Amino acid sequence: MKVAIAGAGGRMGRTLIESVLGSPQIRLAGALEVAGSPLLGQDAGQVLGRPCGVRVVSDPDAAVAEADCLIDFTRPEGTLVHLDACLRKRVRMVIGTTGFSREQTQRIAVAAEKIAIVLAPNMAVGVNVALRLAETAAGALGDGYDVEIVEAHHRHKVDAPSGTALRFGEVVARALGRDLASNAVHGRKGETGERDAKAIGFHAIRGGDIVGEHTVIFAGEGERVEISVRSSSRTTYASGALRAATFLEGKDRGLFDMQDVLGLR
Repeated sequence: MKVAIAGAGGRMGRTLIESVLGSPQIRLAGALEVAGSPLLGQDAGQVLGRPCGVRVVSDPDAAVAEADCLIDFTRPEGTLVHLDACLRKRVRMVIGTTGFSREQTQRIAVAAEKIAIVLAPNMAVGVNVALRLAETAAGALGDGYDVEIVEAHHRHKVDAPSGTALRFGEVVARALGRDLASNAVHGRKGETGERDAKAIGFHAIRGGDIVGEHTVIFAGEGERVEISVRSSSRTTYASGALRAATFLEGKDRGLFDMQDVLGLR
């Protein structure tokens, strides 16, 4: 299978390229960066000390020309530009970008009527298992337990709460029969009054080089249940993304997530 990597010069992009170069089943077919990047024209594996013969380009159509799938962990606006290129070339996509608006997410869903896409806020296998555990716990524990979600990421992350934290909130809210938009509480300050029993709290920590940590707390009377998952390396995301790309082989269209990829649905 041949893949292209968007954001080839970023932390996640470099990790993805390293994982692809180390995979016997997947070959790097394209590397994409923004116009003006100092990496343009360079070998995509050079920064890793593993030249591979694939040059970094800024043209999305050129980046995906020889690829079966584009893996994209960039920014919403850039991902949507790359999505258009994949539509033109009929190339599948694995999207790990977070921070999409409702309208942008809908645009991806419409594109999935023509190409196969895996869209997930977190590609790590452990995180997706934890999502299923959180959903099961919420359904079993019910309204007698208050729900708080705490997440921590590195100082460079630009969105809060993380897409993964929001996904935890979505699955918990669904299991409890609540509307997340109406019940989400983002941080607290001042005289907040007594806690709303239906609230789902979100708290974001940013600092240092924290790769990603998420904890869902179910706090009841005399008991607290916590489901935590901590990533110490971006390779967990890269491994999941490659697994998602392989899952899309042979699929012409459709919108999938990591629960589909891992057979957890």
